[in-house]
Amino acid sequence: MKKSRKSVTLWFHESVRCAGGMRAPLFAHLLLPLLPLLLAVGSDVTGEEAEGKPNIVLMMVDDLGIGDIGCYGNDTIRTPNVDRLAAEGVKLTQHIAAAPLCTPSRAAFMTGRYAPRSGLGAIGRVQVLLFLGGSGGLPPTETTFAKRLQQQGYTTGLVGKWHLGVNCEQRGDHCHHPNQHGFSYYFGVPFTLFNDCVPGEGSDVLADLQRLLQNLTMVLVAGLLTLVCVRVSGLFDINLGLLAALLLLSVLAAAVWWIPFKFLPTWNCILMRNQEVIEQPMTVETVPQRLLGEAQNFIKRNVDRPFLLFFSLVHVHIPLFKTPAFAGKSHHGRYGDNLEEMDWIIGQLVDTVDSLGLTSNTLMYFTSDHGGHLEDRDSKVGQKGGWNGIYKGGKAMGGWEGGIRVPGIFRWPGRLPAGRVVDEPTSLMDLYPTLKYLANDAQPDRPLDGYNLMPLLEGTAERSEHEFMFHYCGVYLNAVRWHPPGSDSIFKVHLFTPNFSPPGAGGCYKTGVCFCHGEFVTHHNPPLLYDLFHDPSESRPLTPDTEPRYTEILEQTAKAVERHNNTFTHTQESGDASVKSSTDAPGVQSQMTWDKILWRPWLQPCCGTFPFCGCKEDTTNI
Repeated sequence: MKKSRKSVTLWFHESVRCAGGMRAPLFAHLLLPLLPLLLAVGSDVTGEEAEGKPNIVLMMVDDLGIGDIGCYGNDTIRTPNVDRLAAEGVKLTQHIAAAPLCTPSRAAFMTGRYAPRSGLGAIGRVQVLLFLGGSGGLPPTETTFAKRLQQQGYTTGLVGKWHLGVNCEQRGDHCHHPNQHGFSYYFGVPFTLFNDCVPGEGSDVLADLQRLLQNLTMVLVAGLLTLVCVRVSGLFDINLGLLAALLLLSVLAAAVWWIPFKFLPTWNCILMRNQEVIEQPMTVETVPQRLLGEAQNFIKRNVDRPFLLFFSLVHVHIPLFKTPAFAGKSHHGRYGDNLEEMDWIIGQLVDTVDSLGLTSNTLMYFTSDHGGHLEDRDSKVGQKGGWNGIYKGGKAMGGWEGGIRVPGIFRWPGRLPAGRVVDEPTSLMDLYPTLKYLANDAQPDRPLDGYNLMPLLEGTAERSEHEFMFHYCGVYLNAVRWHPPGSDSIFKVHLFTPNFSPPGAGGCYKTGVCFCHGEFVTHHNPPLLYDLFHDPSESRPLTPDTEPRYTEILEQTAKAVERHNNTFTHTQESGDASVKSSTDAPGVQSQMTWDKILWRPWLQPCCGTFPFCGCKEDTTNI
């Protein structure tokens, strides 16, 4: 194991102490002349590496609205710890997620590439992974920033939410697992936090399909009982074969409904440490503190070597926590309470880094995977999702700004200027090339969709390399952003928009999320055009009469779309010729088809003997 100068010094003193007795002075006398040599050896092993490779702490919140944070304009919810990060570092005001939903956004974040390149763009109504027992996920052929940094000598850890799959063909192959994607240590929720994990919160996994199966089962059972009664009463001679067929159909319908859906807390609500299921179902109330403790311990264990920690919080996704220390303390109900708890957790992690003397050699980054969920609310709790400020739309509403514009804060005292604000377009996909640069990784790589952020963060560059950015709704190109050279304007062209329901509403309330295909969207010819510099809320479409460059903008974006589409040449197995995969991953298979999303018993992570899965970790000391 490589040792730093600090480690060698500690080893020396420990060796002297362990020598013990009267021989200790002599032992020390013999070793003392060797100490400079030992320190030099330690320095040679890590010297330039430790000095040139900073520690990385990435903190991603789930479903956080950009308008929820004080430094982004909120003056009613207290977020002093996140605000402190911004005051001590660099704040990005046009930081963009590659998708408005968890799975595709996180895939793009991890790989530096748009989600359809790895098969994680949705073709139909299901846009995220729904079961841990499904076979879809981040393909083993993909490369994450964790894998690149691991190859550069970093110790890598992921604590928290994953939501990018587990198994491919059989339970335990872990082909999509974080350990297979560059994280040497994993602790957390391999799926996501969702309503089924908490009794009384209802279900948010294919709720309409659940109702259909339930009703079908009830109809079949009622029909079977009716025919049995008719036969027993002698009114008609009912064929036994018909009764047997109805009985089989009733049992099958009940099994298809009951087993996958009624056991969702057992199937999906689990905790894993590396590849072992340690709690099934998990005790939701203890999750925040356990994740924080694991993140802090990972930093403490790796204080003497370059490390990457991805701290992927389960806040502020529903169901909302009821932590006593924060309950009722905010001005915005349970959502505000959860937001202030999230801020406290961030503060604890920052304090851990600072207390260990790692401040000047640690890049800390704070963001959200996408915008707040405007549509989630009920009469008891009220609003359960976030606030996206002045921006239109939110989670699962396609390319509208409210669903993809997220906080972006970088702190690195001594390297990044405190209080700097960057108004240029940037992307979550930029983290991949930025981390490669910081790790001195010059090895060949596939074409990326992100760019190294360090020139913008340090102030050596004023313009973003993102002249064009492409916004996807599932696999479908939804909108294009153009930042013309020499101009402050940022034009955004919407090729189609989701149909809000009811018409005129602020979201797709009937379904809870907006879909990206068929009758659920409206295609625009000519496209809708906005200038985000003058109209960030996307409320005033431009016309040839109001924008002199109208024709030029549409022509330039059309050419950019053509160039972008040329990087997708191989049709996926969706049967849709418009759905393509990247040239550098020929034949990439869609991970979001029904056969990959739906639950398969033989893929279900389980502690114990399937289907009798169940275990609890002792948390008395947590």
